Amino acid sequence: MESLAQSFDSSVDLAAADGDDLPLMLPGRPPARYDFPKAWRHFKELIKDKENTAEVFPIFEALPWRGVYDAALAFLKTDRGQQIRKSEPSLVTLLDDHAALRKLPAGSLAHVYCDFMEREGLSAQGLVDELDKYRPADQYFNDQVDWYFRRMRDTHDLLHVLTGFGRDALGEQCVLAFTYGQQPALAHLFLGYAGAFEISKRNKVKVPIFRAVREAQKLGTTCPRLVEMPIRELLAMQYEDARRHLGITDPSYYREAHAKWRAAGIDPYDLLAPQQMAA
Repeated sequence: MESLAQSFDSSVDLAAADGDDLPLMLPGRPPARYDFPKAWRHFKELIKDKENTAEVFPIFEALPWRGVYDAALAFLKTDRGQQIRKSEPSLVTLLDDHAALRKLPAGSLAHVYCDFMEREGLSAQGLVDELDKYRPADQYFNDQVDWYFRRMRDTHDLLHVLTGFGRDALGEQCVLAFTYGQQPALAHLFLGYAGAFEISKRNKVKVPIFRAVREAQKLGTTCPRLVEMPIRELLAMQYEDARRHLGITDPSYYREAHAKWRAAGIDPYDLLAPQQMAA
């Protein structure tokens, strides 16, 4: 596995890793506290316009992962954490270099990831640009904890690929629930189940919507935190080997839901504006 991972041209990333003088955690970071009224206020606005992503960021601010600083510091204080930080200073740089990823063997996680991102018209930098629109200026900290936070953001699409949950409505809720198992911010759980409830209200076919979301949550709990894994090594592994390595099994209820919708002539990727599938 190591020899495959070394086939990356990592000179840019390793050069960027020279910032060994970065402090572990700068003072002044906001405390991770719950603000339920704020979360509910922004959620009501999100319900009015589900495309208004500006309402999502405040929900995560209001329903954070309260143990995130402890988790980040615990990882960063280990030799393994520092080794990964120095070898992978920027996942955006790594994940958006499809030319380098394509040099890895066919069937590897890298190829499956590139196929997914190119098919969906996505990029790791695109997600950064979208989220940065809503990130307050006072939440930028040049420290090692910020590196950890960036990895939580930059592994989102990789989670889609590894779990098998698509970008359909149910798939997105399942990824949120899976992420809660990895990074237990109440916002992930709240939005995941709220989205599942919205799907169920419009659903005319009996499918295991909530079971799919719950299954995703359990899968996220049993999988080691992806943010703390060496992504280079995972990308070099064969896709199914990478999933087995992480303990990720096929999402049976999600697959069952899709099968039942398609059997009823419903496109799972158009659930919130249901139309009959073309013959």
